Amino acid sequence: GSQVLDRICEEILPRINNKINKLTLDQHSIKSTLRAIVYPQLYSLSLVNLQPDTLLPYLTGNTKLHYLLTNQITHLDINIIDRRTTALNDENESEIFSLILSTGKCLTDLTFRQWFRCTNSRISIFYMPSTSCVSSTLTKLNINVDTFDDCLYILDGRLDSLSVLIINIREISTPLSNIDNTKQLRKLKCFSLLAYSRTYFYDSRVVPLLCRMSNLEELTLYLAITRIESTYIDGTHLYDGILIHMPRLTKFNFCINTLVFNKDIINLPSNNDIQHSFVKRGYQQIDSYTHKESEKGSTCHIYSLPYQFDCFYVNCHFHGGIFDKVQCVMMGEIEHPFEHELFQIISHSFPFLHTLVICNYQPQKRKQHSSTIVTFPYLRSLDLQRTNVDYGAQFLCDTKIHLPSLLNLIITYESLAMITNNFTNHMTRLTCARLQRLIICGSYVLPENFHLYFPSCYM
Repeated sequence: GSQVLDRICEEILPRINNKINKLTLDQHSIKSTLRAIVYPQLYSLSLVNLQPDTLLPYLTGNTKLHYLLTNQITHLDINIIDRRTTALNDENESEIFSLILSTGKCLTDLTFRQWFRCTNSRISIFYMPSTSCVSSTLTKLNINVDTFDDCLYILDGRLDSLSVLIINIREISTPLSNIDNTKQLRKLKCFSLLAYSRTYFYDSRVVPLLCRMSNLEELTLYLAITRIESTYIDGTHLYDGILIHMPRLTKFNFCINTLVFNKDIINLPSNNDIQHSFVKRGYQQIDSYTHKESEKGSTCHIYSLPYQFDCFYVNCHFHGGIFDKVQCVMMGEIEHPFEHELFQIISHSFPFLHTLVICNYQPQKRKQHSSTIVTFPYLRSLDLQRTNVDYGAQFLCDTKIHLPSLLNLIITYESLAMITNNFTNHMTRLTCARLQRLIICGSYVLPENFHLYFPSCYM
C-alpha cells in the first residue's frame, strides 16, 4: 500500500534516480514519485489509469511533470480512465491532449488512450481551435478519436513531422466540414486505421485518404463496411483502388468485413473468387468466408494471416483457425441460429478470448446439446442483450458451457428472469453467483431473492 510506496520513494529511488530511463505511474504514485526526486536520464513516461481531473492540474501548474514534459520526455503514454457514471462532455480529455502537445517540446512519440464507463465517446480534434494540437517534433501518434474528420484534421499539417499514425475512430460518417482530402501526405510512412462501427462512407471518404499516402511503407486496416448496389471488397479492389498508389508498401495487415445490399443486380463473387483475387496479386497469406442472405444482405469477411488484431467478427459460416491474439469476438447473424458446434469451434479458435458479444434473435434448432462441455477459460465479459433466450440458457448453464472467469454480463431482464426461472434455477446458479458486474437492459423491478442469486454483483 501507501507505506510500501513511501519507502520506495524515500529509500530506493534516490539511490538509482540517475539510472532511470523509463517510469510507469498511476494516479496513486504520480505525486510521491515525482515530488522531490530528479530524474536526469528519464525520457519515457507512462501514466496509466488516471482520472482526467487528476491529471489536468499536473499539466497546468508549476509541477515536476510539467518540467519533464517541457525539457526531457520524448516518449509519453497516457491512459485515461473516466469513471463518470453520467454522460458529460469530454472537454477535459481534449484539453489534456492539447496541453500535452503544447508542453511537450521534446515529444516524438505519444500514445493517448481513453476509456469511458458511461459512453464510447472519444476526444474530438474537430471542435478544438486550429491553433491547438500543434507540434513540430511529434513523429508517432497513437490515439482514439470520435470521427473521421478528426483523422483528417490530425493530418492537415498541424503535426508536420508525423510519420506514424495509429488511429482508432469511433465513427466514419457524414463529413462535418469541407476539409481537404486530396493533398499528398508524403511524410507518412506507417498508417493504422481501426473503426469497429459499420460505415457507409468507405468509398467516398476512406479510399480518397488512403490514395494520398504515396510513400507509405506499412498499412493496417480494420473496417466494417456497408455498400449499396455494389460488390465485396476483395484483392482486386484493394490493389487497383488503393495499393497501386503505394509503390513503397512492404507490409499490409487487414481485416475487412463487407455487408452488401444489391438486390441481385450485381453477381457477387464466391469465396473461391475472393481468394483468387488475392493470390493473383501475390497475396498468399489471407483467408475469407462469404455468406449470401437474400434480400437481407450478403457478407464477406477477408483478413490477412497471421491475424494481427485483438477483435474478430464471426457469423455461422466461420470455419475456424487459430487466432491467439484475439481477445474480443463479435458474433452476428440474421437468418441462421448459432448452434453448440459453432461455440466449440470458437473456443478452440480463440484460446485467449476475453470478451464475447452475440447478436442473434434466431432460436437454436438443436437444443439437445452434445455431451461435450464447451469451456472459455479466460472469458470475462459476455454481452447477450441482442439475442434469443436460448443463448443465455446455454451460456449460463454450467453443464453446457463452462465460464470459470466470467465477471461481467449484459442481458435483458426478460431473458434473465426466464433463464433463471425467476432466480431459482439451480442449473444457472453457479455461473451467476460468480458475476461481479451485471448490466440489465429493459424495465424491471428486482424481486427479493435477486441479490441472493447474484451475491457478488453490483449494478
